[in-house]
Amino acid sequence: MPAKLQNSLETDEWFIDDDKFNSLYPLRIQKLAELHWTPLQVAEHASAFLVPKEGAKILDIGSGAGKFCLVASHYKPQGFFYGIEQRIELINVAREAKNRLRLHNLSFVHGNFTQIDFKQFDHFYFYNSFYENVMGTSKIDYKIDYSLSLYNYYNSYLFSQLEKMPAGTRVATYHTFDIQMPQGYDLVEKQMGKLLHFWIKSK
Repeated sequence: MPAKLQNSLETDEWFIDDDKFNSLYPLRIQKLAELHWTPLQVAEHASAFLVPKEGAKILDIGSGAGKFCLVASHYKPQGFFYGIEQRIELINVAREAKNRLRLHNLSFVHGNFTQIDFKQFDHFYFYNSFYENVMGTSKIDYKIDYSLSLYNYYNSYLFSQLEKMPAGTRVATYHTFDIQMPQGYDLVEKQMGKLLHFWIKSK
């Protein structure tokens, strides 16, 4: 069997189910998966929506351990996926998983999403990464600051950035009921028990 085909088969094996995929990560990161990392099926559906044409650039806002970008880049090799994450530990495990899966159409950036230019990207994925700031919610760790004021600020900032994007911009939100989308974004579809929402800016 040619080496390239063999490598492809080995890569595909990681995408059998979430337990298999999550085993790519250290045990501590695996334990966070159920509450904090995007399920395989969600990432597959969302990436299909977010890559309407070849070369589309997708930003995952608060990418955590990189699971959405890793899965999306596997299923949609014609797109390019970027993850922005403020925890360097999670960036490191995401990059390690990227190398292990031999994926190339993705990149992980260490930083806060407020420091990145949204105009570099075409479409966006958001799995309620601000929710940790709400009192009583599950935290990934305690290495960053949390507060309700940060939660409100982040939501307001995201709103303002999406508002500036051109018509045709696509956004996929998962488990995100309280985010207010700017005027002009139409909810075009709901999937995964209505937890996954697809939006397109019409004007």
